[in-house]
Amino acid sequence: MGIHIVGGGAIGLLFAAKLALAEAGATLWTRTEAQSRRICEEGLLLVNKQGEEQLVRVASEWLNGSRLSAMEMEDEMWILLAVKQTAIGSELLSSLKALSDKARNGASVICLQNGIGHLEKLADALGGTPVYAAVTTDGAKREDSRTVKHTGIGELWFGEWDANGQKKAEKSEIAQKMLLSSLQKAGFHAILSKNMKNRIYQKLLINAVINPLTALFDVTNGELPQHDGRLRLMRALHKETYEILVAAGMERSEDRWDAVLDVCSRTSANVSSMLADVRAGRPTEIEAINGAVSRLAKQLGRESPLNDAMTALIAPYGEATL
Repeated sequence: MGIHIVGGGAIGLLFAAKLALAEAGATLWTRTEAQSRRICEEGLLLVNKQGEEQLVRVASEWLNGSRLSAMEMEDEMWILLAVKQTAIGSELLSSLKALSDKARNGASVICLQNGIGHLEKLADALGGTPVYAAVTTDGAKREDSRTVKHTGIGELWFGEWDANGQKKAEKSEIAQKMLLSSLQKAGFHAILSKNMKNRIYQKLLINAVINPLTALFDVTNGELPQHDGRLRLMRALHKETYEILVAAGMERSEDRWDAVLDVCSRTSANVSSMLADVRAGRPTEIEAINGAVSRLAKQLGRESPLNDAMTALIAPYGEATL
């Protein structure tokens, strides 16, 4: 069973390093040849919360047509897609299809993106390739092209998104357990779930509050609630988003607000991915997060003024670079 991690960002580097340490036979596919070459030549540097460094030898390839064509066939394959939603375009989808075609007995794709809407897009583009949803609360920060800091230990939930047919489901059950074992051996608190829609909505709720507001106020996660005005806006945005997601099918729970504050506390020194994108002048995932909440609200006949405002305020930051 081959494990292929697509994406050389923070989460991709973290998974590649930890799976390599567990001798899980993982390969990291990067967008640029330069990053892949550097990782192959110098190794990947994994840094824990205490600042301790560990050099890890990781197999890495450049996600390029000629490299994919030269790849040898494998019996079965898991593809961990660790790129942002903004990177899921026609070129990447074509590369994923080429990679999955290298599995004799079929490949499966695990999607680690924030927000919603990408799973349907991937399922449509990849045809019969099973797509799995995943939610992780592990924190990671990419320091440079070969260095990643594991900033917070969390959980990884994954499970099937589409009905893949009885034969595929039976065949994949053993493969799921094998992957689960590899992830747990690598130190991830990995859990198989049959209720991924609820978990995706729970993560979306947290992202929809923390990401846009940290980007707007240019503050770390921990600083966000440490001001009365920001805290009131957090509460209002949470309330609006919570009611929309419950109407869309998320289970009601009294501890959802506490979960937002807990993430701010556990990742207090972290710069959210959206703030990092704004600071770097990159396109953000605002359309996949607050924009997606607004679209859900419209489908349900509900108002979403705060999510609309977040989308309108953040979206222009990325447009300048497109």
